[in-house]
Amino acid sequence: MSTDLNEEQLNRVLQGVTIPPQPQVMVDLHMEQAMPEPDMERIAQIISQDVGLSAAVLKFVNSAYFGLPRKISSIHQAVMMLGTNSIANIVNGLSVKSELSDGAIENLHHFWDNAMDVAAVCSSIAQQIGFKYQDECYALGLFHNAGIPLMIKRFDGYQKILEQGYQSKTFELTDLENKSFRTNHSVVGYYLAKSWALPKTCCYVIAHHHRSGRLYNNRIAGDSKHLTFMSILKMAEHISGTYRHLGKAEENYEWLNMGHYALEHLELTEYDFEGIIDACHEQGIGNL
Repeated sequence: MSTDLNEEQLNRVLQGVTIPPQPQVMVDLHMEQAMPEPDMERIAQIISQDVGLSAAVLKFVNSAYFGLPRKISSIHQAVMMLGTNSIANIVNGLSVKSELSDGAIENLHHFWDNAMDVAAVCSSIAQQIGFKYQDECYALGLFHNAGIPLMIKRFDGYQKILEQGYQSKTFELTDLENKSFRTNHSVVGYYLAKSWALPKTCCYVIAHHHRSGRLYNNRIAGDSKHLTFMSILKMAEHISGTYRHLGKAEENYEWLNMGHYALEHLELTEYDFEGIIDACHEQGIGNL
């Protein structure tokens, strides 16, 4: 997707959807992480300055997902035990939830629970198949549908179109969005991810994540990285039941149409995939 757009062109693409600025806590964390030797004390200090965020981080860290042997009582302890990347992922998740939530999003039950679940499953799959970009996979899972709350806020009737798209056996969600609103949540999510300085690969996959068939059918020789990210994301969405939570659909029609591409790309059989699902469930994820 080309990003060389002036402000007027960008406004036409986004159709009045406002992209919020990156939360300052994320800016500060990214700057510290970019240092040759990130300062753990400084990272703990950045998080601790926001009392509400600190409480949310500690609640999440002490949840069953992490299964820590003892309760963490301070941000410093959390940073030291989990490391900067994991803490940054948690903060990013909580920040995006805080920034993009308002009264309208309450109509999408479990939206943020599902986003966090998809992120955790993406990271788990990456670990299980030996893909080294676990943190980027987590970010991709977390942000891939972040355009949805912005679309809900901007357009009346968006949720109806969202559900209609997920319930379509040919899965024409992006086409339905474009027809109804002249933009779609993948485009909006792409510009949000780009504005918030997510890795370029994540931004690219977010932009195309509901038209993945085109990437598989028109793959560029020697470029398997994007397809690996896409495959992991599609597997994670299926495992986490995104089609149920967001689209109220009984079947994952998107997966039925393109899941074989994802498995073939990763050289996985259906039996292998079942093993990945079981491993995720044992970790307490993917079974909301």
